[in-house]
Amino acid sequence: MKNTLLGSLYLSLAASIWGGMYVVVKHVVDVVPPLELVWIRYVIALFALLIISVVTKQSWCIKKRDLLFIFIIGLIGNTISILTQEFGTMLSTAQMGAIITSTTPAFMVLFARILLKEKITFNKAISILLATIGVGIILGNADIDPSLQLGGLSLLIAALTWALMSVLIKRVPGQYSQIVITCYTTLVAVILLTPSAISRLAELDVQAMKHPSIWGGLLYLGVISTACAFLLWNRGLQMLNASSGGLFFFFQPIVGTFLGWLLLGEQIDLSFWIGTLLIFIGVLLVIREE
Repeated sequence: MKNTLLGSLYLSLAASIWGGMYVVVKHVVDVVPPLELVWIRYVIALFALLIISVVTKQSWCIKKRDLLFIFIIGLIGNTISILTQEFGTMLSTAQMGAIITSTTPAFMVLFARILLKEKITFNKAISILLATIGVGIILGNADIDPSLQLGGLSLLIAALTWALMSVLIKRVPGQYSQIVITCYTTLVAVILLTPSAISRLAELDVQAMKHPSIWGGLLYLGVISTACAFLLWNRGLQMLNASSGGLFFFFQPIVGTFLGWLLLGEQIDLSFWIGTLLIFIGVLLVIREE
């Protein structure tokens, strides 16, 4: 029970951090294009992870048979998913991003069934249904413009690949530190993106990047949203079933909507609280089952 509660806390914190990410990305991407943004974000995260690993004296030994698997996780989750997420956020709206990426838990249940042979129990099915309805109620008034279809498709790819990565994480042997695994997968993303990003860095508006809201946003995305949140998410998934863990992803649109009200003056109506209640009921069902 202790591991279940701790894992639930880690996943809730990670999803909540990502809930605030859309507002930051929407602001920063006006100055730093998606490809360069993802590369800078990961370079910052890699330095943060290296410092954490040195301070905590982590072992960097990885068996050869596991290196290819870690590379695949870095390619699918850290590279393709995040890159398509940034492009999708730039081409669409924050509200569309929250709607589409909230399909991630459903994909996780599917992948967990196919790859890990996890059973889809009655409680899990009801939990996902309640949480999905809750998100739908919260964001049900979103007006998706057909002209934003490219951004929507990019966000759908991001949700699909993130779900696959979250399930694949369960296949990584538990003997490895999550700090080291996250560091390696982040390094994979940096290596893959460097050839394309490095030639475009000279085109960035350096003066605009000196504004506190821009470099502060980059630090948030690198240290908090990437290094810390990835560690929390990966660690939490090791403590729960993949299909159960995916449910906590629904905290992302809740936090995103709340921050929109707190920071941007957006209105929250009764539907927000009804949807939030349904999501919490769904999460409690999973915790009780675990």
